[in-house]
Amino acid sequence: MTKLQDIVVEEMKVKQHLNSADEIAEIKHFIKSYVQSHSFIKSLVLGISGGQDSTLAGKLVQLAVNELRQEGRDCTFIAVKLPYGVQKDAAEVEDALSFIEPDEIVTVNIKPAVDQSVQSLKEAGIHLTDFQKGNEKARERMKVQFSIASNRQGIVVGTDHSAENITGFYTKYGDGAADIAPIFGLNKRQGRQLLAYLNAPKHLYEKIPTADLEDDKPQLPDEDALGVTYDYIDDYLEGKEVPEEARKIIEGHYVRNAHKRELAYTRYTWPKSNSKK
Repeated sequence: MTKLQDIVVEEMKVKQHLNSADEIAEIKHFIKSYVQSHSFIKSLVLGISGGQDSTLAGKLVQLAVNELRQEGRDCTFIAVKLPYGVQKDAAEVEDALSFIEPDEIVTVNIKPAVDQSVQSLKEAGIHLTDFQKGNEKARERMKVQFSIASNRQGIVVGTDHSAENITGFYTKYGDGAADIAPIFGLNKRQGRQLLAYLNAPKHLYEKIPTADLEDDKPQLPDEDALGVTYDYIDDYLEGKEVPEEARKIIEGHYVRNAHKRELAYTRYTWPKSNSKK
């Protein structure tokens, strides 16, 4: 491994060998412990896209909430459908919800809000690209989830995992924003492993991963956008050797998107503020 890979592997916490039952128990314990440590929490909120990550996170949250209720804690899981108009994989969202069996489902169409935001910016002389509009969608979805959580005395659950975190393949303050990220520490293949263990419908975790944010490139596969396969990313996170070209792409994403993994700096936390001029 390169020196940088050593650093990344330590930071991303991906295990080389994963026991499904133990990992699920560990994640549920984390969720329950967080809820039990905060008396205000009455609900957990998560947007369900029909993809692997939200399906896995949603199922684990619901299992944890079921156990919390059995232990006497009043708590609800709210699954949120957040289509932009008509969602192309809406049927898979329904399949995911059937598998998760959430306590409650809320549907919010983000199209009016996103389109109005884009139009308001245009009137102010700011013309967003299709890619930037995609970020508007991601941030609107997260805004909605935080609004629901605020209204229902809850927290927002994120779907960030280590194969996504290393590449920065998420929108800053969009899908990258949440109160807890229970599936961090997993790579993509391990997420599939846990869903298979939980008897999820195969097509939900075998489908081609896509953020589906750009109107001009609907259903664009993540791997096409990243320029590298998840298999190589997963291998890298497990400390394995990967082809030189794949390594350069992965490490380039990691370095370039470091700002997404950091909280806002202050003059007291930014190292250059404290250096002598």
